[in-house]
Amino acid sequence: MYRKNLKAYTANSLQSEMSVADPYRIIQLMMQGVMERLAQAKGAIERRDFEAKSVAISKAIGLLDGLQGALDLSYGKIPQDLFSLYDYMKQRLMDASREMSQEPVDEVAKLFITIKSAWDAIPPSERELALSQKQAQEGDL
Repeated sequence: MYRKNLKAYTANSLQSEMSVADPYRIIQLMMQGVMERLAQAKGAIERRDFEAKSVAISKAIGLLDGLQGALDLSYGKIPQDLFSLYDYMKQRLMDASREMSQEPVDEVAKLFITIKSAWDAIPPSERELALSQKQAQEGDL
């Protein structure tokens, strides 16, 4: 019962945070979700829990899809390379699921933590500048 209540609280807390979060924070939360799902998948593979493994990997892939969808490919090489890297990560997660192997999950986690660390290191002043530029562009439309 405790676990059920904790899960409900966590879901409500995340939903509340997402409703007021700026785009930077939403991406940050999605990235955090990917890392959590990778850890869950790895644990499920270790326990040979097929159902939990499938759920965790499916959710991680769904979050990677969301991160891909958030990329603005008109900005050139960096978002295009990230799009391709996310595709590669999704393929490796499918490999992990099919093979019941932790190795592809570890590979994805290692790649992903690099991206997440870079995202987390963006200074607040740069985030605010990017947000104001995006809002100005949307105002011009």
